[in-house]
Amino acid sequence: MELIWLACIVLGAILVFYLLIFVILGLRVISSDQVAVVEKWWSFKGSLKDSIIALNGEAGYAPMLLRGGIHFKTALMYKIHKYPLITIPQGQIAYIFARDGKPLEPTQTLGKVIPEANNFQDVTGFLKNGGQRGPQRGILREGTYAINLAQFIVITPTDIKAVFNSSKSERMELVTMQKTLLDRNAFSPVIIMGQGAEASDVMGIVTVHDGPSLQEGEIIAPYVGEAHASFQDPEKFLALSGRRGKQIQVLTDGTYYINRLFATVEYRAKTVVPIGFVGVVVSFFGKEGVDTTGENYKHGELVGEGCKGVLEKPLMPGKYAFNTDAGKVVLVPTTNIILKWNKSEVGSHKYDENLTEVDIITKDAFEPSLPLSVVMHIDYKQAPWVIQRFGDINMLVNQSLDPLVSAYFKDVAQTKTLIELIQERSEIRERALGEMLEKFHKYNLQLEEVLIGTPKSPTSDIQIENILTQLRERQIAEEKKVTYQKQQSAAESEKSLREAQAVAEQQSFLTKSKIQIDIERNNGAALASKAEQEANQIIALAKANASRITLEGEAEASKESNVGLAKARAIDAQVKAYGGAEFRVIQEVTDKLSDAVKTAKVDIVPKTVVNMGEGDGKGNGSTIIDTLLRFITMEKLGVSLGNTAEKPWSEDLDVAAAAKETAAKEAAAAESTVIENQE
Repeated sequence: MELIWLACIVLGAILVFYLLIFVILGLRVISSDQVAVVEKWWSFKGSLKDSIIALNGEAGYAPMLLRGGIHFKTALMYKIHKYPLITIPQGQIAYIFARDGKPLEPTQTLGKVIPEANNFQDVTGFLKNGGQRGPQRGILREGTYAINLAQFIVITPTDIKAVFNSSKSERMELVTMQKTLLDRNAFSPVIIMGQGAEASDVMGIVTVHDGPSLQEGEIIAPYVGEAHASFQDPEKFLALSGRRGKQIQVLTDGTYYINRLFATVEYRAKTVVPIGFVGVVVSFFGKEGVDTTGENYKHGELVGEGCKGVLEKPLMPGKYAFNTDAGKVVLVPTTNIILKWNKSEVGSHKYDENLTEVDIITKDAFEPSLPLSVVMHIDYKQAPWVIQRFGDINMLVNQSLDPLVSAYFKDVAQTKTLIELIQERSEIRERALGEMLEKFHKYNLQLEEVLIGTPKSPTSDIQIENILTQLRERQIAEEKKVTYQKQQSAAESEKSLREAQAVAEQQSFLTKSKIQIDIERNNGAALASKAEQEANQIIALAKANASRITLEGEAEASKESNVGLAKARAIDAQVKAYGGAEFRVIQEVTDKLSDAVKTAKVDIVPKTVVNMGEGDGKGNGSTIIDTLLRFITMEKLGVSLGNTAEKPWSEDLDVAAAAKETAAKEAAAAESTVIENQE
């Protein structure tokens, strides 16, 4: 019994000690990584009416936290809610929901940021400086915070940190808020960065969910500057008259800690204007602009930058962080555009996907389909004019160029037969290029070329194919004719080639014979020159002898007249026989020259000798060369052969021979007479 009483006394002492220390005195030990919210059960100042935090000592949650250490808070008055410090990991964002404060204004969706709250660690500063209840514009970034969870509920990706003694509906509201944030990936910063081959090709389109609404007639919020740090400072954004809704300003590459309850971000690709194109900007946002097209342009307006409408200055090739909610960019090719009126072919730009061959009717009532190709160009400075007038290139092609080109060639076809349409295609093309050039110019287009294909016949019409077959056969015949002419020319060329080859094969022999002829000609010339010299000598001697004989005859004539008379008769007979002294000399020179040629071992005529018909029958007769040499020598001596044109030279020879014979006889008789007289 004594032991039992002793145990009871000890337990009673411990209970009294506990009650004294922990209940009455309220001993509380809080570690350095913890904080505690003090909840006051009762107070002489009464309880709170429309708030949760007791700023003036009322019953309720105290604004101040208990930090690490030993504290005395009697359990008879206070309830202590102890929990770890709030830690936000690196690269994360935490959101705050304030349970107490002023209500939000009608234009607000989030409570304004209170700098005096010191990142929500000073409840008194928050409430006394106009802090508002509900979700907050401010966020918690990386770090550790001592936050009163009775006033501020901290929402993280994995937890909702709060001192709960509220209704189930409030809990469900916070869970829904957490889910919304998870769906928006709101617990991570906004990172604008491309991936792989698409690096740096994305941007962020921002939609603000707080602040005053857009002005009437606007679809996007205007640009308010960069002071709000790309929407990371909501209070500054609103102070700059920022408005809720889609923002004209976009986010480019970088990391942004944006409250996703304040603004959401949509990732979109940047606008790329490739090489060979310009981008015509159609702006849905801006002020009313002044038309720059002039009074003569009746198809719309072009405006300057910052205005609503088609901008007069296009975007050059490059990448642009263009907000496609504020307008659109129409790509216009600046390279040549090929439009093919052929359903089986499509150009590289694919503007002609809906084009087909032009159905025409010719002058001779054929109905073929005509394939066409048109090459055009749009000046980059004229691109905004084209878009303002037609909307886009597809509408230009389908609603304007297709009817224009089709109608033109239908009109041309009605003036041509099918064969003329085929054969005169080049002329038709040149004419079309010249006449359509002005029409394209009216559309601010530059026509480069018009190409016409071969008319095609429908499958049910064989007449066109028959005509084409006839034309093909006619062309084949013409080609055969040309081929035969070429073959004939080739045969003649081959003949000439073979003759040239034969001549080449005998060239060595021809060369040798030509050289031999030159040698013999040179030898003959040398002999002729020598004979001429000898003839000159003979002539000189003959003249000297004639003079001597004359002088001797005159001397002897005085002594012996009879002898002189006989000699005179002999001389006279010689003159009659030979035609004078000069002729006699010529005769002797010619004989000597003939003898020289005969005795030479060089053949004057190597192969054939023409005989004059004289001789002794042993091959010693006079040849034609003898006669020619005589004539040459006589001509050199200046002796006239008389008028040989009146009678043949053979008769002259006969007369000369007869005269020679008569003179010889008279000379012999005279000589015999002289001898007799001397005796």
